[in-house]
Amino acid sequence: MGRARLAELHGVATSYDPAPGRTVQVPEDTVVAVLAALGVDASTPRSVREALDRHDGRRRDRLLPPCVVLRPGKAPRLSLPEGTALRVRPEDGAPHPWGRAAAGSLSADGALAKGARDGGALAKGVREGGALDVALTNGATADGLLTALAALPPGVHTLLAEAPDGRRATAPLIVAPDRMPLSPARSHGFLVQLYSLLSARSWGMGDLGDLADLAAWSGRALGAGFVQINPLHAAVPGTPAAPTDPSPYRPSSRRFPDPVHLRIEDVPEYAQLRGRARERADQLLEAAAALRDSVLREGALIDRDAVWALKREALELVRTVPLSPGRRAAYCDFLAERGQALEDHALWCAIAETHGPEWRAWPDGLADPRSAGTARARAEHLDRTDFHCWLAWLTDTQLAAAQRAAREAGMGIGLVHDLAVGVHPSGADAWALQDVFASGMSIGAPPDAFNSRGQDWGLPPWRPDALAATGYAPYRDLLRGLLRHAGALRIDHVMGLFRLWWVPEGREPTEGCYVRYDAEAMLGALALEAHRAGAVVIGEDLGTVEPGVREELERRGVLGTSVMWFERHYDGAGAGAARPLAPEEWRADCLATVTTHDLPSTAARLTGDHVELRHRLGLLSRPLAEERAADAVEVAEWLGLLGRLGLLPEGPGDEEAAVKAVHRFLLRTPAKMVGVWLPDAVGDRRPQNLPGTWDQYPNWRLPIADAEGRPMSLEELVASPRLRALMDEVALLAARGPAV
Repeated sequence: MGRARLAELHGVATSYDPAPGRTVQVPEDTVVAVLAALGVDASTPRSVREALDRHDGRRRDRLLPPCVVLRPGKAPRLSLPEGTALRVRPEDGAPHPWGRAAAGSLSADGALAKGARDGGALAKGVREGGALDVALTNGATADGLLTALAALPPGVHTLLAEAPDGRRATAPLIVAPDRMPLSPARSHGFLVQLYSLLSARSWGMGDLGDLADLAAWSGRALGAGFVQINPLHAAVPGTPAAPTDPSPYRPSSRRFPDPVHLRIEDVPEYAQLRGRARERADQLLEAAAALRDSVLREGALIDRDAVWALKREALELVRTVPLSPGRRAAYCDFLAERGQALEDHALWCAIAETHGPEWRAWPDGLADPRSAGTARARAEHLDRTDFHCWLAWLTDTQLAAAQRAAREAGMGIGLVHDLAVGVHPSGADAWALQDVFASGMSIGAPPDAFNSRGQDWGLPPWRPDALAATGYAPYRDLLRGLLRHAGALRIDHVMGLFRLWWVPEGREPTEGCYVRYDAEAMLGALALEAHRAGAVVIGEDLGTVEPGVREELERRGVLGTSVMWFERHYDGAGAGAARPLAPEEWRADCLATVTTHDLPSTAARLTGDHVELRHRLGLLSRPLAEERAADAVEVAEWLGLLGRLGLLPEGPGDEEAAVKAVHRFLLRTPAKMVGVWLPDAVGDRRPQNLPGTWDQYPNWRLPIADAEGRPMSLEELVASPRLRALMDEVALLAARGPAV
């Protein structure tokens, strides 16, 4: 019983419900291991008692929680002694002095006195940037602060408390908008994995120049409002023995983009190369062209390491060209703005060049980013650290240029960036932010109807207690960096803002448990940063979602993700018996798509090619004939619905017409955003990622191809009659609205 209470106090679930009416108990060893990762010893009855006593003692002695979150209509929960004085120091630190409110400014029921409610001195002082002082009288509650604190602008302020007995405390006060920014208008756009989008100028994989071109063209020619891309996070660098993991969802750092996405020729200093440096740059350009042609013309896979080897050498040459005074000033501003986070990231990259990316095996105390040995390494690796800072700056400038190109093309949103759910345990973020990641834990998913063994994604989770202790600073900084040049942000596995499935190292995913996060704080920080950036937020809420989460996300203005094949009436019916939702039954607050990067392309789904692929790879859970039959029934059901709605006038048997029909269906829903998977527009049958495979399938390494599997360049995509026919119809129907 004591261990269960201890677990509950720390947000660790001791059971979970995989299906209605079915509860599974978490193994006690798992609970003990997870609590240990949170700094709590629950290994023996005595340690449990001591941990409970310490927790109760801290709660009694604590004036303020580690972090306080406030939003309109939602007061923070505080328990303070009578006579406690509270003071708010605004984020901007404006030196507007303000006097102490008289005792009795809060009445016994916690409401502010009429003068303050009506915009009196307290509210006026806060609006003008001054501090706010309030003394709590007998029976007053923190709810009484709500009216006065509502005058604070959104931001991260500081709340200070002083009790009559002299105890003092401070806590970050996150004042957040109630909702995320709204989408400017109903819009349509492309979904694409950037690496797969090669142009005639690419160096073997898609880059930020290609992204800017796609955005500029689709915005102007197709009326598109956005382009959603895969995470551009920095990857863990490869070694001769271990190539770079091509998955964009297992990065080294989510705080900085990967310079492999740079368009080298667009770096201004590239044009100033002279002499031998110019000769070598031209040779590298020829090698890049050969690499590109091997992918587009010869059917080779995208080789990220080969691309980076060429780009890195070219960038080393470019760095010998001095920056102009204006460019140097802009670089210095970037260094100052990104601060310690950038320095840590760049230092990790520099040390990894010498000792490899596995920082736990680094010598001389380098595994600790704040050790004396690491301080010496900062001096020893100063030049290489600056090189990686410079790469981060160049990448940031090209991301800014891509978003600028999108907006100038008339896009209401522009780039939709993607936030992966976690980071690689050997990467830069896991090294620099060890205090806020749970050691020895990995996030994943519990067993469900689709995977009886559960999933282990190999990514360390945030520690909810450590996040709160920092005022959610690492999380806020991460969001702010991603939103620098974005019109919207997609959050992978958005349910992780509420809870995550933790798997202790060495155990099976079935032996994990849920750990709860403070969703009010996580959503508050997200709303604050989205508000500052004026960006829309999209949550990937596919799969198992606990009750109430989608409803809360909708209330807070987070758009959901609705994939056509999954939009069915599941209440009281198995997946095979649940009928598809009619267009008018879809939720409006969503990004609607037919497929995603983890699912079969639409052409493969319609033709059954995805079943054949999984059969060849030994991934089917039933005999091939059964899988074919079940798949055919599902496709026929959808095609029948499309026919009854008049969305397939071409009749059955025409694959291209059926692809158009499913997009006509999406545009009849009230969805605020409608996404077209770019490979679908040319009939590509290959998935970019096939879950459940590693080396059996070339995940994350395929260029976009046509229906025959022939790779297509960006220039060929733009000229494709099939793509243009689909997108012209999409643009027309999008302009007419969902009522048509």
